[in-house]
Amino acid sequence: MTASAGQPRKLLPGRLVLASHNAGKLREFASLLAPYGLEVVSAKELGLPEPAETGTTFLDNARIKALAATQATGLPALADDSGCEVAALGGAPGVYTADWATQPDGSRDYGPAMERVWREANANPDRGCAFVATLVLAWPDGHTEGFEGRTEGQWTWPPRGAQGFGFDPIFVPDGETLTYAEMSMAEKARLSHRARAFRALAAACLG
Repeated sequence: MTASAGQPRKLLPGRLVLASHNAGKLREFASLLAPYGLEVVSAKELGLPEPAETGTTFLDNARIKALAATQATGLPALADDSGCEVAALGGAPGVYTADWATQPDGSRDYGPAMERVWREANANPDRGCAFVATLVLAWPDGHTEGFEGRTEGQWTWPPRGAQGFGFDPIFVPDGETLTYAEMSMAEKARLSHRARAFRALAAACLG
């Protein structure tokens, strides 16, 4: 899906702000974007504050972050809003995935968040789970383009692997035996919700 009507706008080579303070996302996107002549700098590196994510959908929150970053820097910006939807929890945590991991001091720790999934969903035999990612590209004039990717799978317990971030250690994509966190970056990119959203973005706006 796209967030704008008509022909998607092309993104030209140059600097691009990743509207995120997440080091794992920066590594992942820098690798994905390098072949397109894009130099990725994170919002954290630029000292940008994290805007309040007041939207009720992934697209809303990604748009908020992308527009805040592009307006603050005058550079095109890319934002990701993603989350884990657990079937036994009615799709929670969903857009509140990061909130589940937020600690009293404002830091994020996904260990307790994963434990909460186990604690609240373990009694239900349905282990269905999906990872959803929405990407929004924004330009300083306020134009945006949005794309969504989704990967179905199962949640597992206990957590396994140390390669990923977020809920990766408890998510096994359908047809696989490894969690996201047990996969190499290349293996994860083949299957991941974020990579699927990126492929849609690349086909529309890059190259």
